Amino acid sequence: MKILLFGATGMIGQGVLREAFLDPDTTKVVTVGRRPTGQSHPKLTELVSPDLAALSPLEPELVGFDACLFCLGVTALGMTEEKYSHVTYDLTMAVARTLLRTSPGLTFVYVSGAGTDSTERGRMMWARVKGRTENALLSLPFKAAYMFRPGAVIPKHGIRSSIWWYNAAYVALRPLYPILSRIAPNSMTTTEQLARAMLAVARSGYSTRILETTDINRVAS
Repeated sequence: MKILLFGATGMIGQGVLREAFLDPDTTKVVTVGRRPTGQSHPKLTELVSPDLAALSPLEPELVGFDACLFCLGVTALGMTEEKYSHVTYDLTMAVARTLLRTSPGLTFVYVSGAGTDSTERGRMMWARVKGRTENALLSLPFKAAYMFRPGAVIPKHGIRSSIWWYNAAYVALRPLYPILSRIAPNSMTTTEQLARAMLAVARSGYSTRILETTDINRVAS
């Protein structure tokens, strides 16, 4: 399986990159980002672009992929709906439309979030924008598209978020992970489980196009 990975330097993307290197069915991983990952592996090729919404110069390198794992995302805290829509909806759709030209037969796997609003009319701004993005992706004529909605994602194997207060929260809550995983198993996953599930669904599909945390953990196991 030949995969494209967007967001490889983020917490979830780092997890996907690690599992892709370990996955015997994944033969090539091409990352697309604004900066290099800093990693080296025989499977890895890196494409760096300062503007991910304008990938025309890279189109010859985006041909013949089996899957796109899209892990780019930002927090909505402190952002207006217009700004959040630009970096969430507009950027994602620009990438997706480019890939429809270069690799229309791929499977598009998008990391959204628990609580996403498919009606696009709810009170939570981020949930509306994520819902609009999901709906637009599901309408595109790729081979398949899957929306992943993880709840809390616990980093493993030394992976860290680029957001400092995420890391502080993970450190503070770490002693509670065993308890939380027992009392709320359907609201938590790990970077390892999420990445394994994304690769498995990219390879073999799933019975529903929207996967909640319960589905993610089921596929990963």
